[in-house]
Amino acid sequence: MNVLLLSMPDSFEHMPPVAIRMPNGALASLAGNVDRHHRVAAADLILARNSVNATIERLLRDVEPDVVGLSVMTFQRATALGIARRVRALRPSARLVVGGYDPSLAPEAYERCPEIDFIVRGEGEQTFRELLRVLEREETRGATSSAEREARGAKASGERDHDAKASAERVRDIGGLSYRVGDRFVRNASRPVMRLATERLGLPNRDARVLDGYTLLGRKVDVVETSRGCTFDCSFCSIIEMRGRNFHPYPIDRVLADIADARAHGAEAIFLVDDNITLDVARFEALCRAIVDAGFNDTDYLAQAMTSPIAQHGARLAPLMKRAGFRYVFLGIENVLDDDLAFLRARAKNTRREKGRTVGNASIEAIEHLHRHGMYVVGGLIIGNPDDTVASIDANLAFARRYVDWPYIQHPTPYPGTPMTRDFQERGLIVDDDVSHYDGTTAVVRSEHVSAEEIEFRRWRAERWMKLRHFPGALRHSPLFVARHGAGMLAHTFAGSRLRSMVGLEDPRAVFARFRAKRRDERVNAGLDSRDSAKVGVNGTSRTQPAGSASH
Repeated sequence: MNVLLLSMPDSFEHMPPVAIRMPNGALASLAGNVDRHHRVAAADLILARNSVNATIERLLRDVEPDVVGLSVMTFQRATALGIARRVRALRPSARLVVGGYDPSLAPEAYERCPEIDFIVRGEGEQTFRELLRVLEREETRGATSSAEREARGAKASGERDHDAKASAERVRDIGGLSYRVGDRFVRNASRPVMRLATERLGLPNRDARVLDGYTLLGRKVDVVETSRGCTFDCSFCSIIEMRGRNFHPYPIDRVLADIADARAHGAEAIFLVDDNITLDVARFEALCRAIVDAGFNDTDYLAQAMTSPIAQHGARLAPLMKRAGFRYVFLGIENVLDDDLAFLRARAKNTRREKGRTVGNASIEAIEHLHRHGMYVVGGLIIGNPDDTVASIDANLAFARRYVDWPYIQHPTPYPGTPMTRDFQERGLIVDDDVSHYDGTTAVVRSEHVSAEEIEFRRWRAERWMKLRHFPGALRHSPLFVARHGAGMLAHTFAGSRLRSMVGLEDPRAVFARFRAKRRDERVNAGLDSRDSAKVGVNGTSRTQPAGSASH
């Protein structure tokens, strides 16, 4: 069968496409774990943000897909539903499948979309492979040529319903799958999470990618997964709601094979995308040594980490990480105030311990270990929690200004199913229920003491100047890229600013208003050309489900 896999084109404030364009690792993993005779094309539409419609039309024409899969996060929902409608209009015979965080946690939003045929909930590799096997058997029984399939796709809706009912009989035993029967969806039992140490997945199929241009500050970048899951229970975490509290690592030889494949495909930088790579410190140390021993330490590595293990084991772990090639470490600091950490359920992973006793917050010590060995800290903080005041917000911003190299400050966001969402709902603090705004840097909830707009303003005003401080380091590491794209990076960082505002002659709130207006305009057209956005009903979005912690 011909399969086309698409990730959404939406970008967001902390990772501007001019500087950072990461591949969607799920697409390549799906492509690497279907039966080998299928023809799979994977396209990250972030690489075609200015020509999404034309790119989709070309891919549908070139690939002639029997199945189109969409990988979706919550803030991307509107874009995904618009693309589904467009695919159905252009390729009526194709079966549409959606998966990812949002379809897994809010399947009802996709069940209401008549263009969607199947929803893959949770881990997708096994579910998607089994679905393709069933659909292929159907193709064998029916029309086989592309022209015949298109003719069948143009059938009256009654005939399509009959086909759907026949399909339902064949897919009802596929774990983790929801499927359409007429105007309703049936949800099969969930599929157990994979034990990656024994249930080996095939390597990602990076050859399936049909678009080029993945970069991190001008260096070719790829993603590698060394484990899945986390055992903590942070209230904001979608991972826990989607797969429960568990941790399953790949064997290290499999990780090295994945790194080798990424490097063979040109990667000069690799983001290790684990939910919590430092959950098993001994394993992480072994992985760093294995990278060095394999000679793969000439690559720049990025990873997400907890503060507590970095603080406790940093004396031996940080120099080893540096030797393995780590350059950026995203630290899930979350908040520097104990009361906020309690609300976020993140106190345990940010606590410094000695001989079994709590001796304080681990953040500063973790940062000092990383800085001492020449690594940059991407500081993940969350401000605007229910009991936050202006003073508590400013305390966290002051901490970020002093200690982190690149701020990744977000606002608490009520993602589907998370304990945080239930808490905000019960307290009546959600002020915006348009999930297109659930990008982590748009404040959609207020605190008991501060308005959502004020929370966002204070974060925006402080953060752009923090980001400016990293430009010299980026220039030293990637001088040609920064020389060529520095103006664009600055334009993104200081969107809404004018010369008068840069020299302090204009009220910052006027600049903030222009920034928000510019972001609204981008959302209206996010993912689809403006001339078609109304036609396909896209409301627009702005970024990915946040990386907001090491366990997210």
